[in-house]
Amino acid sequence: MDFEYHNKQDHKITQELRELKKSMPDFMEDFFVYMRNTVSPATQLGYTRDIKIFFTYLANDEGDFPTDIKLFTVTELKRIDARILNRYVDYLSYYIRSFATKNDENVNIETLNHDRGISRKLSALRKLFKYYYQEEVLDANPTELVNNPKIHEKNIVRLEPDEVAKLLDTIESGNGLTAAQQKYHKYTALRDTALITVLLGTGMRVSECVGLDMQHIDFENGFFAVKRKGGKEQYIYFGEEIEEILHKYLPVRHEIDALPGHENALFLSMQKKRLGVRSVENMVKKYASLITTIKKITPHKLRSTYGTQLYQESGDIYLVADVLGHSDVNTTRRHYADMAEDNRKKAAKFVKLRKA
Repeated sequence: MDFEYHNKQDHKITQELRELKKSMPDFMEDFFVYMRNTVSPATQLGYTRDIKIFFTYLANDEGDFPTDIKLFTVTELKRIDARILNRYVDYLSYYIRSFATKNDENVNIETLNHDRGISRKLSALRKLFKYYYQEEVLDANPTELVNNPKIHEKNIVRLEPDEVAKLLDTIESGNGLTAAQQKYHKYTALRDTALITVLLGTGMRVSECVGLDMQHIDFENGFFAVKRKGGKEQYIYFGEEIEEILHKYLPVRHEIDALPGHENALFLSMQKKRLGVRSVENMVKKYASLITTIKKITPHKLRSTYGTQLYQESGDIYLVADVLGHSDVNTTRRHYADMAEDNRKKAAKFVKLRKA
């Protein structure tokens, strides 16, 4: 199965990664080869960006390090201890970075990192130091002495069944939209209904949804062929409601003469290009704001809505993890811990020792 969108995305990421590597120390080439064989291009890019932030901090704020990170060697790694890392963690909570614009003007950008952002940046360093420690380049791994920030789990924000019905009804009717929005709605209502129905009915990620091509739909067996996070190909099965809306939408989609490079895309923008992630985020926000002003609904919250309903119906956390594409069931378990607690409470009522 050819995944045109994802192949293009991987190519863009690879090009950006190559450019970023040019500014990194030469000694890291072995580490880059190791990452290339173990993690996806997107993860490689994320790790490299975060490691560059750390090296830039060392060059600008720690002293006694080269001011050009390109000149860093393994010797610099050997000098890093837990005290430096802890100071870096403190720095990450708020810092200012300077960027040169196309007009060679410097722009200062303030950056805030909360617990999750700091933890992610530490993960990149743990990967780096673990590699060189295992390769016996380093005598110790200082990241083992640094604690991750305590992550405060957020309650799952999701739509209730009646809100799901209201959302779909609102997308179909356009009730509540402004006059300007109504002008476009008559052209996009069927597309928007199909797209949101797919998200709500499968739990797929928004990036997976916009990456769908028409040939990725198998009506005979009732599934989408999807390229998941990390590059894994998987079949995501759909029910009658999705099949019904797709049969309504596809004839309209086939009538659109998409621009070159977008001919196979399932969901197109008004400009006849493949719909992007940001556009879907704005779409969901627009419609969801008409049915709830309390909950901040995003495509990811639609995914949580699906996961919640699936877990409530099945009680099988492993099934939820598999369908949502979580590589680690503990990720799923953390998200649905409150629901698991509710199920355990119900279990106490199931078993009767003495019949009344």
